[in-house]
Amino acid sequence: MKVIILNGSPKPEGNTSIAIKEMVKIFDEEGVSSEVIQVGNKAVRGCVSCNSCAKTGRCVFDDEVNALAPKFEEADGLVVASPVYYASANATLVACLDRLFYSTHFDKTMKVGASVVVARRGGCSATYDELNKYFTISGMPVASSQYWNSVHGNAPGQAAEDAEGLQTMRTLARNMSFLMKSIALGKEKYGLPVKEEHVWTHFIR
Repeated sequence: MKVIILNGSPKPEGNTSIAIKEMVKIFDEEGVSSEVIQVGNKAVRGCVSCNSCAKTGRCVFDDEVNALAPKFEEADGLVVASPVYYASANATLVACLDRLFYSTHFDKTMKVGASVVVARRGGCSATYDELNKYFTISGMPVASSQYWNSVHGNAPGQAAEDAEGLQTMRTLARNMSFLMKSIALGKEKYGLPVKEEHVWTHFIR
């Protein structure tokens, strides 16, 4: 089992990193390999809807997104973690996810997704919902915890004082590990769900 973890914070050792490290400890205990990839401090531009990826299978902008794509394809799960800015995820992370999910054509069905959000106070639920949509449009089950996957902290290091938030991270990692292992066993016995040919309904003709 392997999980890749995208840190959407521009601060590699900030409060988002504290939440991630709590999950990594549990992944290690569960025998799940994890790789943390710093995204929030990279120069990642947004999608320009050129549709070049429809022909090539990769984004026309050859940056972090194309480097992430093969790792995502090989992984059993994806954790996306972000600080909260104006009740939304870090814009660099959103640009990365938009292009990563749109430009990659491999089947993401039954890869497990989990989002993690970190804020001083408010905006966690909106950001949590925003990030989960990448998974639910892609046939990816979403791992849950004992509470919405949020940790609170403002000044550097304050997230370490959020005992409930850190417990939520540990529970999330355990649940995600169980889900990935269960899906792997299910795929061996039953295979992946049958897919119908996609029906496209357009509202303006």
